[in-house]
Amino acid sequence: MAEGSGQTVPHMSGMDESGTNVGMYVKICGLQTVETVAAAVAAGADAVGFVFAPGSPRTISAMQAAKLCRDVPRSIETVGVFRNQPIDEVVKTACEAGVSTVQLHGDETLVDMARLHGEGFRTLRAFSAAAYTALGAAEKRSWESERILLDAVEPGAGMVFDAHLLADGVPKGFWLLAGGLNPANVATLAATLQPSGVDVSSGVEATRGVKDVFLIREFIRAARSVEPATLPKNK
Repeated sequence: MAEGSGQTVPHMSGMDESGTNVGMYVKICGLQTVETVAAAVAAGADAVGFVFAPGSPRTISAMQAAKLCRDVPRSIETVGVFRNQPIDEVVKTACEAGVSTVQLHGDETLVDMARLHGEGFRTLRAFSAAAYTALGAAEKRSWESERILLDAVEPGAGMVFDAHLLADGVPKGFWLLAGGLNPANVATLAATLQPSGVDVSSGVEATRGVKDVFLIREFIRAARSVEPATLPKNK
């Protein structure tokens, strides 16, 4: 069971204490070192992410993540990222790491999300923009109670998805824009698509898998320059 996480997290910089959006929510993902976690926290990130999905240059162990989470204030979400892993394995790893939130980035179902909620975790469900667009109206409605992340087809590859894919509408609830974002383009894309927040990994790296402290700071500064639209509460 996740300790003290559940579905309610204390005040975050993207929200005031009533849940009203007061700035673009920002998540920095794929962190691996004390230095980069500290930089993200100091720069005002709302969430820091740790990759547990196999095959990524950013993958770390639950033990490594637990050490990195120790100095993260409780007001900031700590997110474990998984992809098509057995739900029992996801729960075990997330508990060992001590993250507050689980992000599922594969073919997971609403049943899996309910299991995570029952274990005390907040959740994010990632879709490629193309996959989300392909959902029927009823399927989209079924996901409205979940926080959604829209990404490129290959997460973490630095590829920007075609914004025209969202011509028929973005998710109605809280959703994050990801995929190919960097300090130079995040403000423009966020202003155009008006997400609840943004998520970055490769866009703040000096080389693949290696985060750059300066780029982390610049990304958060650029993202926060955007005035978000009236948005639902970050549940």
